[in-house]
Amino acid sequence: MNIIFLGAPGSGKGTQAAMLSKELKIPTISTGEALRKEVELQSEIGKLAKSYMNSGQLVPNEVVIDIIKNRITQSDCQKGFILDGFPRNIIQATTLDHMLSSLGKKIEKVLNFEVSEEILIKRIAGRFSCKSCGEAYNRYFKLPTQEGVCDNCGSSQFENRADDNEATVKNRLKVYHESTFELIEFYQKKNLLVLIAAIKSAPLVFEELLEAINSPKK
Repeated sequence: MNIIFLGAPGSGKGTQAAMLSKELKIPTISTGEALRKEVELQSEIGKLAKSYMNSGQLVPNEVVIDIIKNRITQSDCQKGFILDGFPRNIIQATTLDHMLSSLGKKIEKVLNFEVSEEILIKRIAGRFSCKSCGEAYNRYFKLPTQEGVCDNCGSSQFENRADDNEATVKNRLKVYHESTFELIEFYQKKNLLVLIAAIKSAPLVFEELLEAINSPKK
């Protein structure tokens, strides 16, 4: 099964993608990781992508699509794949459809992970981690059992990302919603979109996700 995951930053789609990948034994494809791999391999497409990156330009859609094409034609994608965070706009979606069609493939489900903006802001702006072992916490949802002491390693040193502040998070969410509004409509019209209420705990979200995957199209 060929699947697309959509969801704002903090929606938990990365966690769900990893769980579904293990369940279905199909890979999760991150365009960023696939791009970095091609650059590392110094393939022709990798060299082309690097030339754009070195000059500070965005890698064109056509190049990104070619990188995805290289990835999904590998043996581990024979049973399907999960595209995490791609496409990001209508142009990428239509180009992706044409590329898949040329390979005799198509997208079968598009899962959109929905969480209220208030919760997304708390999930992102509230996160911090142990500086020593990397254990993740959140000041709204998951504090250390003993204040100021990491549950995992006992360290008292914590850190958080500079861009995980409320103003920056709100702007990131605004940009995300503006760029994906048309994309969601695009997949709704194709009868591929399934909404997942991602506010629940990860295991409960995963149950809903599996039900959506196994349900036939209406």
